[in-house]
Amino acid sequence: MPIYEYRCLNCKRRFSLLRSFSDESAPQCPRCESREVKRLISRVAVLRSEESRLESLADPSHFADVDENDPRSMARSMRRMGQEMGGEELGPEFDEMVDRLEAGENPEEIESSLGEGESSALGEE
Repeated sequence: MPIYEYRCLNCKRRFSLLRSFSDESAPQCPRCESREVKRLISRVAVLRSEESRLESLADPSHFADVDENDPRSMARSMRRMGQEMGGEELGPEFDEMVDRLEAGENPEEIESSLGEGESSALGEE
């Protein structure tokens, strides 16, 4: 069964529905229950092998716009790498680190505070 995406013309919410081809009923917004909806064109997902993703990451053009002295630039690059690896969950520490870099925080300060959290979690002081 395909997944169809819609935008409610009443509350503007975007939503997805799993529908069979034979289902001819008008879709309904899950938020406001309006039947005034517009079908959207869905994004396409392309499955790639791990080898293909790693080759793509090795392409020097991915790093052409990275300024290693700018935390925000580093965060953008790290987000792209995470997405290139299939959007796999890299853990809360990765997300926290990238969020803090995007906020312009100094990488050494982030590393120091993350290191302190690890030692306190291990019971060390």
